[in-house]
Amino acid sequence: MSKSYTNLLDLASGNFPVMGGGREKKRLPRVMTVPGVISELDDDQANSVSSDVQSSVVQDRVIIVANQLPVKAKRRPDNRGWSFSWDEDSLLLQLKDGLPEDMEVIYVGSLKVDVDVNEQDDVSTVLLDRFKCVAAFLPPEILAKFYHGFCKQHLWPLFHYMLPFSSTHGGRFDRSLWEAYVAANKIFSQKVIEVINPEDDYVWIHDYHLMVLPTFLRRRFTRLRMGFFLHSPFPSSEIYRTLPVREEILKALLNSDLIGFHTFDYARHFLSCCSRMLGLEYQSKRGYIGLEYYGRTVGIKIMPVGIHMGQIESVLRLADKEWRVGELKQQFEGKTVLLGVDDMDIFKGVDLKLLAMEHLLKHHPKWQGRAVLVQISNPARGRGRELEEIQAEIQSTCRRINETYGQPGYEPIVFIDRPVSLTERAAYYTIAECVVVTAVRDGMNLTPYEYVVCRQGVTGSEFSSGSNGPKKSMLVVSEFIGCSPSLSGAIRVNPWNTEATAEAMNESISMAEHEKQLRHEKHYRYVSTHDVAYWSRSFFQDMERTCKDHFRRRCWGIGLSFGFRVVALDPNFRKLSIDAIVNAYVKSKNRAILFDYDGTVMPQTAINKAPSQEVISIINTLCDDVKNTVFVVSGRGRDSLGKWFSPCKKLGIAAEHGYFMRSSADEEWETCGQSVDFGWIQIAEPVMKLYTEATDGSYIESKESALVWHHRDADLGFGSSQAKEMLDHLESVLANEPVAVKSGQFIVEVKPQGVSKGLVAEKIFSSMSEKGKRPDFVVCIGDDRSDEDMFEIIGNAVSSGILASNSSVFACTVGQKPSKAKYYLDDPSDVVLMLDALADASDPPPSDDDDETDNS
Repeated sequence: MSKSYTNLLDLASGNFPVMGGGREKKRLPRVMTVPGVISELDDDQANSVSSDVQSSVVQDRVIIVANQLPVKAKRRPDNRGWSFSWDEDSLLLQLKDGLPEDMEVIYVGSLKVDVDVNEQDDVSTVLLDRFKCVAAFLPPEILAKFYHGFCKQHLWPLFHYMLPFSSTHGGRFDRSLWEAYVAANKIFSQKVIEVINPEDDYVWIHDYHLMVLPTFLRRRFTRLRMGFFLHSPFPSSEIYRTLPVREEILKALLNSDLIGFHTFDYARHFLSCCSRMLGLEYQSKRGYIGLEYYGRTVGIKIMPVGIHMGQIESVLRLADKEWRVGELKQQFEGKTVLLGVDDMDIFKGVDLKLLAMEHLLKHHPKWQGRAVLVQISNPARGRGRELEEIQAEIQSTCRRINETYGQPGYEPIVFIDRPVSLTERAAYYTIAECVVVTAVRDGMNLTPYEYVVCRQGVTGSEFSSGSNGPKKSMLVVSEFIGCSPSLSGAIRVNPWNTEATAEAMNESISMAEHEKQLRHEKHYRYVSTHDVAYWSRSFFQDMERTCKDHFRRRCWGIGLSFGFRVVALDPNFRKLSIDAIVNAYVKSKNRAILFDYDGTVMPQTAINKAPSQEVISIINTLCDDVKNTVFVVSGRGRDSLGKWFSPCKKLGIAAEHGYFMRSSADEEWETCGQSVDFGWIQIAEPVMKLYTEATDGSYIESKESALVWHHRDADLGFGSSQAKEMLDHLESVLANEPVAVKSGQFIVEVKPQGVSKGLVAEKIFSSMSEKGKRPDFVVCIGDDRSDEDMFEIIGNAVSSGILASNSSVFACTVGQKPSKAKYYLDDPSDVVLMLDALADASDPPPSDDDDETDNS
């Protein structure tokens, strides 16, 4: 077991050695549609459960889980108890607008305030009764390491492309912080379990704080309908792979049914990580992206979140009572205002924005005394030395610019370092000619959206750019933020290039009025139609679509700790029972046993590809039974197969997918292809050599009847890309040749037409029938696409009359994956065990005395 799994079995069972114990708290009553009792979650056991009790009332609910509840809490003036109210700015509250009207919403999360242990039960009851919120109270020692530790010191910097190069820069990986993260996620899972009705509820998990929560929930309820949305960036695979617990988090996310990202870039990075680390390839079907994971399709959703239009418009209507735009217009009369609104964060690029403003004033002196950058800095949510350094640099740069370019009654930088309400922000949006966002990395950033809506204004409000005149707005946005792709009319910049950013700022405020109007109209159309309700509705509809087959499939959980996953299979696709196949084997009289070699009886990863003595002995025992016809059907060449299986005199061999065949070692090789013209090799080989030279780690295998290009040892992404390109190239140049070009597992193969494993199976069955030994028992095992031809032939063999109607047929693939076979075995070791069981049930070979008796 790898070091990354250290102590995780303890953690999964609720033992937190780093944290210490805590007082057992009273559990909230479970909200159910029928009476029931729920036991404590025992994560030591991997046997997942789902409710067998059908609800008396079927009503869909959604349980929204996030680090913090959409609730504000403050102490009562008399210091006795708490008062609570909805946080109208919370995205979790706003997304309800996109959900079905009759859908009940329950929130699970923590509060932003510390609640004394003695008050937690009362607070929990109030929140559940009045707000349908389930509070998760984290012990202080876990909270500090979970949030300020693992979330803010490891995940947040890494997901924003900051690597811990030294102990003073980002901080080294600390396993105790990871254990606290797991512990916190487990506490959240227990709170979800207290209120969930698994047959009827959806669960929607939000953000990087809870990325391993899906595993805890999936362990308990295999058919739970569950989505996850990541609100931060997802880094490229080169960055993500540096995380010591990278596979644990990936596998946990894949226990969701739908995983959402703001942009295609973030989704592409996640898919690349799944490909490089877990060997999973995605498929796009009718516009939907999905990952096949142990028989389940995990959907990938790409949809940037929007703003709450109703809230912004409400602010604009009511704002005059709290803040007068006229005061700001008077303060900045005759000035051109550029506006920045950012959290105080090392990734927001505020320092780069100030440097760009300095460059603008220096190289475009006409703006001195006229252009003002108002920078609103929201309070920092994190902490650390890097943040303190960036704050000091920002303050220093502001002073320098104001001292250099300031004049009586004019300061080029107005720095607002305090909390600013949405109402006040809206006032600044209204008077700003341009909003500048220079974040070096940001998951989404809704500032440009808010600005566009505020510049549009509402009828009859003072909050409107140009009152009743044409509306206009300008945006300068970093190309590294999530909203950038959706704002096609914005001027996109690389924030690290301060000179280019300065020129973009100059262009934005110098642009013709008509151009500003056109860009504004384009942005407003998008922002007003793609609001938060549109986003949540779209995500939820995709979650419904992804989960629609949940109750049709058979599911069970396998694996320990974060290696846990749910295997979901079609009811007709099941694991091959050794007892069942041995029982059918013993009752039969004429048996056909066909098996592939690589990946079937020999692991793909094995260095020495020669069969073991155990395999040779098993095959000889099977061949010695006179009722058996045994064939190895492989894509390998006849020389290597003939050499490896030379001890098996009675074994039939079909080499190169059946181009060469023989029934035993005593017989000559038979050629089965339609053509003996190999002139096509002169065309195909140069093409393959071209790709081999360009693809490090690839090579060409020359067979007697075929050419095979292997890319297993090449870079995974590049090798796959080159294989697709080569497939098209070869199909084009070989269009008039008697050959077939096919792709397989890390290969592209060119072989003569009329050669396939399916035809081999047909030929074997026909030969047996001609000898009066029509098969009544068939087992066929393989792991590759080429073996699917055999499975298809065998699947249709009874209906087509090749096999008798009472035949026992076992088409079996290796590994749980979509297949034409009806059975599967997990790996080559299972295949060998199964063949060994058949060998043990075989009749011994007849002795010489038996032969004499038969002859008499």
